[in-house]
Amino acid sequence: MSELRYRAMLEADLDEVLSIEAAAFSHPWTRGIFLDCVRSEYECWLLFSGNQQVGHTVLSAAGDESHLLNITIKPENQGFGLGAALLEFIIDRAKQRKAEVTFLEVRASNEAAARLYERFGFNEIGRRRNYYPAAGGREDALVMAYSLID
Repeated sequence: MSELRYRAMLEADLDEVLSIEAAAFSHPWTRGIFLDCVRSEYECWLLFSGNQQVGHTVLSAAGDESHLLNITIKPENQGFGLGAALLEFIIDRAKQRKAEVTFLEVRASNEAAARLYERFGFNEIGRRRNYYPAAGGREDALVMAYSLID
């Protein structure tokens, strides 16, 4: 694996971000959602392996809470520890923003992501019924939390 580096997401990056989103998810975020995030106080970051953009993440942090809103790795780059590296990076950003806890939602069917979050230390604290759109209906979200207090 090439050297990993991170860079703040810019509006000019959205075409590649949307391409990765569309490859990774059945119901990807829209340009408008990413644009709102980039233009706000959110933490929007890109992950590069060498010169290749391989992922992105979005975190909202306010007060003592943070919310991991999006973490995406290109499908062909999954399974090599990049998701864990990006998760560790964005959790460090939440700590720098003085958050004491990070929350996230993950599709109940996304077992690989849920396992990654559990290995990192997230705990399931609830379930949002019919939260996500899915083929032929809706899908539950698992709500998970991670304490940032040492």
